[in-house]
Amino acid sequence: MSEHKATPGADARLIDARGPRFGAAVTSVLLLVVILLGLTRPLSGSVLERLTEPGALLLTVLVALFAWGAFAGVQRHPYGLVFRAVVAPRLGPPAEREDPAPPTFAQLVGLFVTATGLALHLAGVPGALVVAAAAAFVAAFLNAAFAYCLGCQSYVLLVRAGLVRRRPAA
Repeated sequence: MSEHKATPGADARLIDARGPRFGAAVTSVLLLVVILLGLTRPLSGSVLERLTEPGALLLTVLVALFAWGAFAGVQRHPYGLVFRAVVAPRLGPPAEREDPAPPTFAQLVGLFVTATGLALHLAGVPGALVVAAAAAFVAAFLNAAFAYCLGCQSYVLLVRAGLVRRRPAA
């Protein structure tokens, strides 16, 4: 059991560990679409033309969703709300619950990666959109498929190193 996991029922502030995995699955699919759209369109045109490309528009939506998760917390993220309202009632009780701080930090990492790729794309850097979406896809897919959250693991390492202060579960 990693540092950010807890036993079932240990604390009401903890979240169902399946919620972030559900969000990562949805994010993986959307990032895969961004990659495919980015590969089918050569970089050209003005900043406004690059911003209105389908891949850039979808990545802009994902940047906003990562920002929502990073600043409002995974408990208030749209994917988390959908998971709790639609998916969780159809599943059995969670086998494990976790502190929301590591997945929230992972949203911040996703925000940084995708926003950087989008900004570089808008600045005219070839391949930036696809590379950023691919990097975020790998992280989201690892979480969705194997319950291995790179951002969460980074959070734990940064807390251990004293570079990030552990936030209590909200």
